[in-house]
Amino acid sequence: MPIRRFGGHRSLVPFSQTSKLSYGYTKMNISRGDYRVFSANSSTGCTELANKISERLGVELGRSVVYQESNTETRVEVKESVRGQDIFIIQTIPRDVNTAIMELLVMAYALKTSCAKNIIGVIPYFPYSKQCKMRKRGSIVCKLLASMLAKAGLTHIITMDLHQKEIQGFFNFPIDNLRASPFLIQYIQDEIPDYRNAVIVAKSPSAAKR
Repeated sequence: MPIRRFGGHRSLVPFSQTSKLSYGYTKMNISRGDYRVFSANSSTGCTELANKISERLGVELGRSVVYQESNTETRVEVKESVRGQDIFIIQTIPRDVNTAIMELLVMAYALKTSCAKNIIGVIPYFPYSKQCKMRKRGSIVCKLLASMLAKAGLTHIITMDLHQKEIQGFFNFPIDNLRASPFLIQYIQDEIPDYRNAVIVAKSPSAAKR
């Protein structure tokens, strides 16, 4: 039997209610407009992130079903009209990287064929970003993935801390490479009492630069 998990959830917070969120942010009360937020199904963390984003924006998650067939094929069903709208797809990347990539590709293609105006992928960690250089008789897999995402219908990507900034040149559409350091610094200041005497350790010189 195929395993089905639903991507759309109803927000428990009324639009008119203003509440304090993490790090001093205030919940925005804005209308739905011509955009929708959809969640892929890579992990429970992906759904939680999508719920927090939709709550921050004051909208409900788009209704969709993302599941795997008994033969592990990925299937996506969009349960509402997206014609002429800007669509944001939230997709985190767990350990099962390839399944998460297929979910993103299939969902983007489903939205494209449903006549969405723009499809923006929100991918906090971009997969295969370490395979961005030619090594012996290998291949630049990151470039391949960029081409696949464009072919599937994505028109924009928002990600964080790419392994190399030059990866942005692999895409023929805009990509926003955000930095996580301001949020990490604020988290350390808020959560660690004696942070001035703390030591921050990076796993590699390139990670220290980022």
